[in-house]
Amino acid sequence: MASNTVGAWIDVLHARYPPSRAEPWDNVGLQVGDPDWPVERVLVSLDVTAAVLDEAADGAPTLLVAHHPLLFRPVTNLTPASPAAALALQAASSRVAVAAAHTNLDVATDGTGTCQPVADLLELRDVRPLTTARDESSDVRLVVFVPAESLDAVIDAMSAAGAGVIGDYERCTFRVAGTGTFRPGVAADPYRGEVGRDARVDEFRLETAVATRDLAGVITAMQEAHPYEEVAHDVYPLAAAPRPGIGLVGHLPDTMTLGAMSIRIRDDLPSPHLRTAGDRERPVTTVAIVGGAGDSMIDAAIAAGAQVLVTGDLRHHVTLDALQQGLALIDAGHHATEWAAMARVVDALAADGRRQGLQATVLASRTPTDPWAADVPDSWS
Repeated sequence: MASNTVGAWIDVLHARYPPSRAEPWDNVGLQVGDPDWPVERVLVSLDVTAAVLDEAADGAPTLLVAHHPLLFRPVTNLTPASPAAALALQAASSRVAVAAAHTNLDVATDGTGTCQPVADLLELRDVRPLTTARDESSDVRLVVFVPAESLDAVIDAMSAAGAGVIGDYERCTFRVAGTGTFRPGVAADPYRGEVGRDARVDEFRLETAVATRDLAGVITAMQEAHPYEEVAHDVYPLAAAPRPGIGLVGHLPDTMTLGAMSIRIRDDLPSPHLRTAGDRERPVTTVAIVGGAGDSMIDAAIAAGAQVLVTGDLRHHVTLDALQQGLALIDAGHHATEWAAMARVVDALAADGRRQGLQATVLASRTPTDPWAADVPDSWS
């Protein structure tokens, strides 16, 4: 049976939602805690709040998996002076580990992405990503020539530095045997061969994918593990492969008015704070969806041919501009457009953990985190 530790469950989380699929500005993965801490419960929440941490600390050792990162912006000191730092201190003092799956969860194509519940609610067809992103997990290909006896050591060093990651796979390499030739100069101290004499050595041409951001570290690690005094290597740029980005777009099975769609989303999501901008009688056939805050995706929704964008956190002037361009908007709220996916995350992580032999209970947080009241009474008592 596998060990139920924070580190083991982080591996499960990253296998399902690879950090390489997060946006460059995002902060995902383990944020508070020790990978060696034991875990008997995995609690899934949209947000990290003091009340959620109290729930996580009440009972068995817990890993809290939140959609919204606790540590998102840089923290200069770990004191109660800032909200994020205060919550991190609370988590650490309670031995509650905290991890985040944010934009890498948003873009998931396994049915657990944050846009999928709305797409299912509306029974959208021909669903496709609203945007595509550049895959930075393999920006270049590094080629190095290695003697056979040092091949495994060089692969180990490069992989530890981040090389060889392709999608959900690690330590990806290709090798082909060949013959290297060289003549050591008078100042050389050759690993093989003699000064001033031609040498022929059985070598492997070893290739691996490397993200540009990791290239310098991978080359350093490779050179330190390589036995040669001068390490021959080449770097080839690769065309960036597109991958699914933020948002979904699809077609309704039947034409629906904007007003009828708003009512369905309000009642079935549910979304107590829903707002609609546009002609309620407008017929709609194509819908774009962005969970959370999506006003930066308005141009993408228009380019995709959508008549309406369903999202949250829409600002006044952005809304006016969208209407001017012919795009109707449904603001169903940041919380509602993302929370519906959390139950799917629970089921996915529980199944993944069982396949790995992990026994911790995976469940959804019972603590509400929507900061907005559903309505405003005539008077406050």
